[in-house]
Amino acid sequence: MLSAVNMATDPTYIDVAIALPVETTFTYRVPDDMRPLALPGKRVLVPFGKRRVTGYMLGFCERHDLKSIKDILDVPDEIPLFPESMIPFFKWIADYYMYPIGEVIKCALPGGLNMYDFTLVEITESGREVITDPSLTPVEQKMLRHIANGPSSFTDIFKNFGKKISGSLIRRLEDRGLITTRRTLKRSRVNPNTERYVVLNEHTTLPESMSVQRQKIIDRLRMEKEVSLKTLTQMVPSAGRMIKSMADAGYVSVVHRRVYRDPFGEAIQPDTLHTLTQEQENVTANILRSLGKGYSAHLLTGVTGSGKTEVYMRLAAEAIQRGYSVIILVPEIALISQMERRFRSRFGDCVALLHSGLSDGERYDQWMRIVSGEASIALGARSAVFAPFKHIGMIVVDEEHDPSYKQESSLRYHARDLAVVRAKQSGCTVLLGSATPSIQSYYNAVTKKFSQGVLTERVENRPLPEVAIVDLREYRDGRGAKKIITPSLHRAMKETLERGEQVLLFLNRRGFSSLSVCASCGEAIRCKNCDISLTFHKEENVYKCHYCGFCLLSNSKCTSCGSSSFQLLGLGTEKVEAAVQSLFPEARVSRMDRDTITRKESIVSILRALKNREIDVLVGTQMVAKGHDFPHITLVGIICADLSLNFPDFRAGERTFQLLAQVAGRAGRGDTPGRVILQTFNPQHFSILTAKDQDFKAFYGTEILYRKALNYPPFSRIIQIRIAGKDKNKTGRYAHDMGRVCQAIQKRDKTFLTSIEILGPIEASLQKIAAHYRWQILLKGISSQSLHQFVHCLFLERIYKTASKDIQIVIDVDPLYMM
Repeated sequence: MLSAVNMATDPTYIDVAIALPVETTFTYRVPDDMRPLALPGKRVLVPFGKRRVTGYMLGFCERHDLKSIKDILDVPDEIPLFPESMIPFFKWIADYYMYPIGEVIKCALPGGLNMYDFTLVEITESGREVITDPSLTPVEQKMLRHIANGPSSFTDIFKNFGKKISGSLIRRLEDRGLITTRRTLKRSRVNPNTERYVVLNEHTTLPESMSVQRQKIIDRLRMEKEVSLKTLTQMVPSAGRMIKSMADAGYVSVVHRRVYRDPFGEAIQPDTLHTLTQEQENVTANILRSLGKGYSAHLLTGVTGSGKTEVYMRLAAEAIQRGYSVIILVPEIALISQMERRFRSRFGDCVALLHSGLSDGERYDQWMRIVSGEASIALGARSAVFAPFKHIGMIVVDEEHDPSYKQESSLRYHARDLAVVRAKQSGCTVLLGSATPSIQSYYNAVTKKFSQGVLTERVENRPLPEVAIVDLREYRDGRGAKKIITPSLHRAMKETLERGEQVLLFLNRRGFSSLSVCASCGEAIRCKNCDISLTFHKEENVYKCHYCGFCLLSNSKCTSCGSSSFQLLGLGTEKVEAAVQSLFPEARVSRMDRDTITRKESIVSILRALKNREIDVLVGTQMVAKGHDFPHITLVGIICADLSLNFPDFRAGERTFQLLAQVAGRAGRGDTPGRVILQTFNPQHFSILTAKDQDFKAFYGTEILYRKALNYPPFSRIIQIRIAGKDKNKTGRYAHDMGRVCQAIQKRDKTFLTSIEILGPIEASLQKIAAHYRWQILLKGISSQSLHQFVHCLFLERIYKTASKDIQIVIDVDPLYMM
């Protein structure tokens, strides 16, 4: 046993999380000269096996007498990238989502920061001399010719030659002296941005006569003391050359200053406080009573257009006034532009943006503004939950129901849930807001885990839109545009456009035709990599897979019969756009979906055009349903309300209700009352009827009974085990073997027999995606702890450890995507 002295932490040794998929942390020694630099939250460069990799310092650890402990190599950061108070948060995430802590921190930080070793392969002079030697195989000759043009990494070589090049072949060429390999360090691709500034040296005697241009520079420096060289060059084009000679003469000095890359758009005019409604006043006052008094969780529900954003801003202003920081989460980048404008107009430059639409450099700068205390509000998508604040007063999750808060790759976290956890650990207030809350959050409010605030009226007492349901079964024999836009919707659009008002048409499917079949044999055009038909995109003139990106040209032939004639069935936003243009040729029509929103500027451009009334009809997917405020849209047409209703997923009804209620809420947000035409093949479904009435309580009352009967969340917790592989038979066998192992683990432990239900293994609804065959096992139980214990037992089994690169296993805790 270690003595009391040895149990104390020692600044000589640090605990490091490696930015690699390894489960544990590692201990390293800090050399004496680096000891003043070593602080929790900083990156360190450390040796790891034969490589040098990035690690993150978690803290000092116990004194060790082991001689094998390695030294850290470098501490590249001047200040910590995250506060020490966030380390327990990262550890909780790693444990709950069963993900390596180094990878958790890497996911949280801005991209491009990590340093790592890689191997370069270079040709020797002997290698150049024998490139055409017949004793070499064709593959060896080809590889030597490739690296003769310059050193190549292993990744580049394997990418160009694939399975033709093996590690043994490279070693053989190296042993013969034809190539050499060396390890080299790839540095961070993101660094602080600096700019040159010019300073007038004090107590320097300037010459009496000076050119007009030099005098102009001196006068500007006397006024402002320090001016960027860029600004001086705009004033005097030859300033760069002049400054160099003036600096050599000792008249001025050139210094480098840290500057931030600006991700924001045009300047925004400050706004004034809006008068709160009585409901808004009551909700705000109730939440403020808990601010600064430890952890509290609140759910703010209310009809669309009831002014939830104004409540967020009032609460944020009070939190900042009390010396706290605030995190504001929105579900998608498309929403950030509008929210950014409102918060910047109210709070100015203390707002920082954090989302994946920024460049690595911009995101790094915004992150460092938070670290340095220059920003007190972080606004962004799900990754903004990691904003490195020390003293958080409030975390707001807007549109908390939105599935975009769940990350579906790498670290599969849910930002809403992490917001609640971080609020608990930070002892602050968390506010979840939505007009259509998730069943989980509303259940937490019903069971008193969350406090609930309700806004029942729209701002300025604007009425909710009048919703009319149209039964599409009556128009199934229609043709052309009239099959897409029924007579009722057509009449309403005509009346709306004649009044000079705007129309929003919603269809949650992009492309032109969702199903294309051969006119000769009836075979659908399918993706070669996925178990799904291709969508025809008329604008690009290609058939495209929305899962893996595979494309076929429009002149491709049927793989079954060779015919080049196809029927374009189904519909998407492109077809709706074309139908509108044919029915209303004078209307200005635009489309907002993932095909048109390729850059952050595209989103801003469309929203600005809509605001300036340069668009008459906007056609869009779910992007247009989320929190946008379009005051001149008085008619919303829902082309087909059923697309998400029949998914093989227990949340299908919930998602359908939320989408329909949200998109209907875009109508009538200005002075003119709104209308909604809801087209559906299922007019009697409870999700459709309750969405028509904007009645969440009625929807919840029906849906919660189904969940309870089937023991689905919120009455249980789920962990999904996803199994994927390129070999269909091998993947299926592996899935069944893992299923048998799960059954064996359950039988060995009686607590698992009563606490966990094993569903599967079963083929996924989409059996093949991106050339991988997919199976899944669902583990369902009341206790999250017992589910985690079960999975940890599975980690120890041989079948889990022997999963090769041919079989991929993903553990998804609290999955949302069940397909």
